[in-house]
Amino acid sequence: MTLRSFLSTAVLSAGALFMFSGCSPKSDQPTVGVCFETLQTEYWAESFDALRTELESHGFAVIEAISDGDANRQLSQIKNFLVRGVDGIIVAPKDRQSIVPAIKAANDAGVPIVCYNRPPAEGDHQTVTVVADNFALARDTVAYLVEQARQKGGKYRAAILIGDLGDENAVNRREGFNAALAGTEDFIEVVARIPTEWNQEKARAGLVNALQTHPDINFIFTSSDFLLPSISSALQAQNKWHPHGHADHVLLGGLDGDATAYQLILEGYMDATGVQDLYFEAEQSVQALLKLQREEPVEARILDPGFVIHRDNHEEMAGRTWGARVFARNQAQ
Repeated sequence: MTLRSFLSTAVLSAGALFMFSGCSPKSDQPTVGVCFETLQTEYWAESFDALRTELESHGFAVIEAISDGDANRQLSQIKNFLVRGVDGIIVAPKDRQSIVPAIKAANDAGVPIVCYNRPPAEGDHQTVTVVADNFALARDTVAYLVEQARQKGGKYRAAILIGDLGDENAVNRREGFNAALAGTEDFIEVVARIPTEWNQEKARAGLVNALQTHPDINFIFTSSDFLLPSISSALQAQNKWHPHGHADHVLLGGLDGDATAYQLILEGYMDATGVQDLYFEAEQSVQALLKLQREEPVEARILDPGFVIHRDNHEEMAGRTWGARVFARNQAQ
């Protein structure tokens, strides 16, 4: 029976595990369709390359598609994968709701599908999701900032740049920020919660407005390192962009672990960032696909614990930080 055979699902351990049955690899070279919503940030571009490399190392031919932020286009691309007879799909969803019809289409076709980095909405569809522990990464990153603030002493006025709340990852990052600040009200006050929808211009305008209303903001967490250029621009405009050790240094933390964040940590402008271990996520995505093809049980959600890189451990952690690798490549060019 081929991978296009009807997909039946056995749910194990109260829904914690599931497996695809009635599927076996084809005798010729298997093909996997990889569909990403965007490649417009370093994280997505590096993830795409890591997945391609990992798949090819296991003998898969790779068909690629980018939907450029268009949910309908992503659905069409995945249906095209199915028409072309792929043996598996790895998708970075546009958002948690819009990906559900694509997952159901793959289920109906008997083709295993893995969601990369963004979980789908809950329902009766079947997929494996590989995603960072966004809550813990945000909590631990902000906790490092809190400790730096505590050591320095004084009062802090904090701002958070919030991602698109249609993205579960953005919600978990916001909640991790809140959890880290619980019990610090005696010396940290959150004065600005800035919506960005993952948009640079909206992030910059929001922070500029926040700084005009609260010029004493001295503690900032961004839900994505992707927004660091906007933060740098807004702080420079207010003469608040200073490295660690300067009397007016603004404590700054983020999440992703990109090359800009790594460089800013080296230069002292940024204090910490939570690193998504995208190489782990790529490996686990392919391993999940292989298990589904072999009819083996696999966890429905595989968490990447990631880690926090900061001023005190950056030399030790650089080798594990994907942004440090990108930074080194950029420097070598």
